[in-house]
Amino acid sequence: MIYLQLLWVFVKIGVLGFGGGYAMLSLIQHEVVDHYAWMTTAEFTDMVAISQMTPGPISINLATYVGYNTAGIGGSLLASFALCLPSIIMVYLIIKLFISKKNNALMNNTLKGLKPAIAGLIFAAGLSMMNLQNFPDFGRGQSNISVMICALAFAASYFFKANPILLIVLSGVVGLIVY
Repeated sequence: MIYLQLLWVFVKIGVLGFGGGYAMLSLIQHEVVDHYAWMTTAEFTDMVAISQMTPGPISINLATYVGYNTAGIGGSLLASFALCLPSIIMVYLIIKLFISKKNNALMNNTLKGLKPAIAGLIFAAGLSMMNLQNFPDFGRGQSNISVMICALAFAASYFFKANPILLIVLSGVVGLIVY
């Protein structure tokens, strides 16, 4: 039964998760934490952090971990495959369609219409990560160092185009020293 649930959940996320891995985070969290309770919010937050640091797409890393956590190696393979399957099928069909109708206004407008939805999913994923597990010292009367690390890393990345790997390492070093 768990294999069917994993298959259903990750195929559904693969179908609905336009915008890449970060856009899928809120969908994965809803299914894995809220609906099926395969892990807690704290465990999910930890796995997001690990999935960001490990090579490969964050959503596939998360799917692999959730599958392994719930059903072992078979579950990890199934969850990863299920997440990728809709994309593989859709890319194949879109390529066939795009080649035959590359100047079609309806198709171009549909793709433009997806951009705000993708931005909203990424924003929702960012908001869902703003919790006490990621910012344990947040609040009035607290040091708020984790918030400052986040803000400085964002500013360095966005405004100064700093190397993301360097930002991750520096943030980790500061966190290690402070905490």
